[in-house]
Amino acid sequence: MSYHHNLSGRLSRRVPITTSLPYESAEFLLKAQAIADAGARLAALGWTPATSSNFSMRLGDQFAAVTVSGRDKGQLGIDDIMVVDFDNRPIATSARPSAETALHTQIYRRLPEAGAVLHTHSRAQSVASRLFATAGNVRFEGWELQKAISGYQTHESVLDLPVFANTQDMTVLVDQVDAWLDAGKPLHGYLIDGHGIYAWGVDMAEARRHLEAFEFLLNCELDLRRLSP
Repeated sequence: MSYHHNLSGRLSRRVPITTSLPYESAEFLLKAQAIADAGARLAALGWTPATSSNFSMRLGDQFAAVTVSGRDKGQLGIDDIMVVDFDNRPIATSARPSAETALHTQIYRRLPEAGAVLHTHSRAQSVASRLFATAGNVRFEGWELQKAISGYQTHESVLDLPVFANTQDMTVLVDQVDAWLDAGKPLHGYLIDGHGIYAWGVDMAEARRHLEAFEFLLNCELDLRRLSP
């Protein structure tokens, strides 16, 4: 019998390899490691409280590696990452994916260049999502860090971060995101009212950069609101 390597490179007898997996095991292991590393980094920043948040990476053209529901995102291991297809069906596992997996797979379907999706719940993200919910978006103008978002070359630009209404029905949230994209509006991330943020990139490094840039920009906007007379 053969076995998966765990994230430290050692063989684990808990997870037998099957030879009929429709994705590459080696690619899965590399991306599971990247997800675990991202989880540790973001948890250390305090952005994943109480097992919240979820992360994923694209696996080829039909699958995604995604965090298992309810796991501590600062302590992720191989057993905390699973594979789903783009219809959100678990592949070769009885584990349950994060409740918001449909929002991840939507990004992979609609944006073929997207390779990693990060969803977190920092305090600034959550507060901003409530504060700007009525407006429907946060508009960033004049901030140098707008250039951290791919495609933005200058602070003399307008970067909109939409705020979508929260619901426990993922199909409703998916429809809101689809409507934004179908209207031809640029989309680099979004907030959910009273919830948190979604950000993505071509790979994990870019997804983290985008997430960190949005976090900084949201804090700047919140400070301006707090300090303005």
